[in-house]
Amino acid sequence: MEGPTPVSALIHAATMVTVGIFLILRLSFIFEYAPEILNILMLWGALTAFFSAFIGCFQLDIKKIIAYSTCSQLGYMFSICGLSGYNYSLFHLINHAFFKALLFLSAGMLIHSLLNEQDIRAMGSLLKLLPITFCFFFLGSLALMGLPFFSGFYSKDLIIELFFIKFKFTAIFSY
Repeated sequence: MEGPTPVSALIHAATMVTVGIFLILRLSFIFEYAPEILNILMLWGALTAFFSAFIGCFQLDIKKIIAYSTCSQLGYMFSICGLSGYNYSLFHLINHAFFKALLFLSAGMLIHSLLNEQDIRAMGSLLKLLPITFCFFFLGSLALMGLPFFSGFYSKDLIIELFFIKFKFTAIFSY
């Protein structure tokens, strides 16, 4: 997806993520009658979370890095739906929307300040150049990582704990 960064913030933090997860949440009563589909949903979500995060580690475009981390968070949300934790998925969806919008808007400020440069290899010493943007980007990154006392911690930790306490092969694999 190409577009201005505020549009990216809207699409990734609100529209794109919300549609897929919200569809599963609204149709949860149908998924409950198909335990095989729930297992597939859990495994597919776990694989998506892992591989999207892995691919994001090797990207050099700042917007692609944030977009791949969004796909990774989608994997968390889909996977917990496989354990019938629809309310936890919605909780993570709301948390994710806030810190991802903060990251995209901070990235937009960064790109605009660096004359449309999106390659992270060309960025450095941003604390001196853009201290407020650096602080917002740093706080958004800490929330995305799930550091304690940030919004991402509460939803991600809850999801990981639920995988740990379920004694099913797919849950242990997802954990």
